Amino acid sequence: MAAKLILLGGDHPVEHVLSSFNTLGRHPDNSIQVLDRIVSKEHSRITLGPDGRYVVRDVGSLNGTFVNGEKVSERVLKSGDQISLGNTTYRFTEDRPQDKLPIRKVTMTPDQVQSQVQSTLAASSTFLPEKDIKDITVLRADYEKLRVAHELSQKLSIDADLDTLLQKIVDEAFLLIRADRAVILLLDAETEDFVPRYVRQKRDEEIKLSKSILDEVRTKKRAVLSSDAMVDERFKAAKSIIMQGIRSTMCVPLLYNDKLLGAMHMDSMLATGAFTEKDLLLFSGIATQAAVAIENNMLAQKIEHEATARAQFQRLLSPNLVEQIVSGQLTLNQGGARRDVTMLFADIRGFTAMSERHAPEEMVVTLNEYFEVMVDVLFRHGGTLDKYVGDEIIGLFGAPVDLVDAPLRSIRCALDMMRALEEFNRLRVDQGREKVSIGIGVNTGSVIAGAIGSSRTLQYTVIGDAVNIAARLCSLAKPGEIIISETTLELAGPHILSEPRKPVQVKGKREALQIYSVQGIRDTAPPSNRSGSLMST
Repeated sequence: MAAKLILLGGDHPVEHVLSSFNTLGRHPDNSIQVLDRIVSKEHSRITLGPDGRYVVRDVGSLNGTFVNGEKVSERVLKSGDQISLGNTTYRFTEDRPQDKLPIRKVTMTPDQVQSQVQSTLAASSTFLPEKDIKDITVLRADYEKLRVAHELSQKLSIDADLDTLLQKIVDEAFLLIRADRAVILLLDAETEDFVPRYVRQKRDEEIKLSKSILDEVRTKKRAVLSSDAMVDERFKAAKSIIMQGIRSTMCVPLLYNDKLLGAMHMDSMLATGAFTEKDLLLFSGIATQAAVAIENNMLAQKIEHEATARAQFQRLLSPNLVEQIVSGQLTLNQGGARRDVTMLFADIRGFTAMSERHAPEEMVVTLNEYFEVMVDVLFRHGGTLDKYVGDEIIGLFGAPVDLVDAPLRSIRCALDMMRALEEFNRLRVDQGREKVSIGIGVNTGSVIAGAIGSSRTLQYTVIGDAVNIAARLCSLAKPGEIIISETTLELAGPHILSEPRKPVQVKGKREALQIYSVQGIRDTAPPSNRSGSLMST
């Protein structure tokens, strides 16, 4: 399921893909910066709740947050809602999996018929030039059929869901050709049998398709037209046709570059000679367009499957690392390389005591929900997920690729994590669940970064004294506190609002380290490049 905010107005649509925690406001540190002077620095938040629904909440903005024109303090969002902040309006869209379309019962009767049909389209079945048409009624009818066929080709190109696509193909064919029933079947690659996928009929009844006709289409890849199937010599022994009283039948193959994808069947149970060869020509044209759309859909599904596999990989590694590996720009050598990296450690306070108060299953759910939010924030600021250590998250800035503003990014990320945790806890309290508190430690220094492990299992990580210092700072941070080293503070620039803490002694260091508690970032601080710009090396 994907959710987006689409900016309304302007020359070009702007889309923002939502994560589990999102902030909207005028300040560049927000997930979505709203360039509107009457919007507050942090105006509102959109959060994914445990029930899978997004909630928008106003966070004390001056001019309020509106959903569909109504001022709200908090509102569960549904797809299509319009969210207004100041003079700026977004449309919230959400894609949810659609239920499968119902398939009425369709069976293929194994008729013992060997068809000898030679299906060809006579010259009279083609559309005549305008100068040769004498009857205006014929001209109008032909024009209307061509118009519907043209519109069909446009409609089929934009569907992504196969079941919806098949339904649209059959429904549009009904608009073009007068019939009582229509069935679309797809070829099973393993059994090479036709499998019904969508049915439309005027009366609710079981449909028995003639295996003789389907075999004709499948084996010879040619269309079958019977103007009166009850007396057609080709199918006179086909019991399914006789029993159902089918008077006229058309069945055409779905071919894509001579590849058989399936078949489309239409029949009439009342009129003799209901279909003409011109109808067959149009029906074949529909089938050609349908085959292209189906093949494109299957290709899209294949790409989507590959994207899903890629997403699974990204759950283990950060997106920027995955992209570097996939593109070949990054080779994970076991030897590693020395580089300056900023490490961020975030640890849940009182987790052991919390675990004693709650069942293990509940703690697993809590950790998964917490990690989902925190990793979203980490990735949004260009960080790399090093690893999880129990309830602790270790993030890297400047590895495996250099970032021009890694220290500043890490502090922005830490502050955003605290804001995200505030929203996370608000939802937990609403559900009667215990709050989660964290402390964060950040340090910058020279480390060895690379893939470490056995020949079978490698993990990209960093090793060095600077890593141990970051872990130590995290352990010193009180609940809700961000502790950074003097090195990180100096490299982040003059924009950090901080308070000095008592110097601490760290194992392996002769002199005590000066540390600082982060209070915020000045408004004059340059925004981090959200796209994760890299420093040339």
